[in-house]
Amino acid sequence: MNKTVLAICLASALALPGMVQAKPITLTTQLKSYGGDGAYLAIYVTDANGQYQKTLWVAGKKSKYYKNLRDWARGSGMKPSEFDGVSGASVGSGRTLKVTVELADALIDAGYEIRVDTAVEDGRDNPAEVRVPLSAAGAGTPTAGRGYVQSFAYDM
Repeated sequence: MNKTVLAICLASALALPGMVQAKPITLTTQLKSYGGDGAYLAIYVTDANGQYQKTLWVAGKKSKYYKNLRDWARGSGMKPSEFDGVSGASVGSGRTLKVTVELADALIDAGYEIRVDTAVEDGRDNPAEVRVPLSAAGAGTPTAGRGYVQSFAYDM
C-alpha cells in the first residue's frame, strides 16, 4: 500500500507543475465578407523553424475538406488525435470565430508562431494566411490576413 501511495504522490508531483504552466489564450479571427460557403480554418503553432507543433483549433465539421488546409494538414498528418476536442463549425462570411485554448507558458516568447490556414469551397485555399509570433508583447495586436481573414488576434 505504501508503494501505491508513493507512486500516486510522485505522479501528482510530476503532473501538477505541467498543469500550472499553461495559460488560457483567447483567439479571435474576424473574416472578411466574401461570397460563398463557410470557411474552414486551422489555427496551429509552429516552432522557430516553421515546423508544426500543435493544433489549437480547427473550424469546419467535414474532415474530408481538411486537406485544403495544406500547411496544417501536412504538419498534423490530419490525425484525428490532433484535432479531437479542438474543432467546431465552419465560420461564415463576415463572422467572427472566438475560442479560448490552453497553451504552455514555455511557448511564449520562445520563437514560436501561431499560424492560420483558410479554405472555402469553390474558393482559394490560403496556407499560412496569418503568421504571428507568439509573444507577450504581441498579445492583443490584430494582424490582417492575406485571404479571407480580416484580422486575427490573441489575448492572454
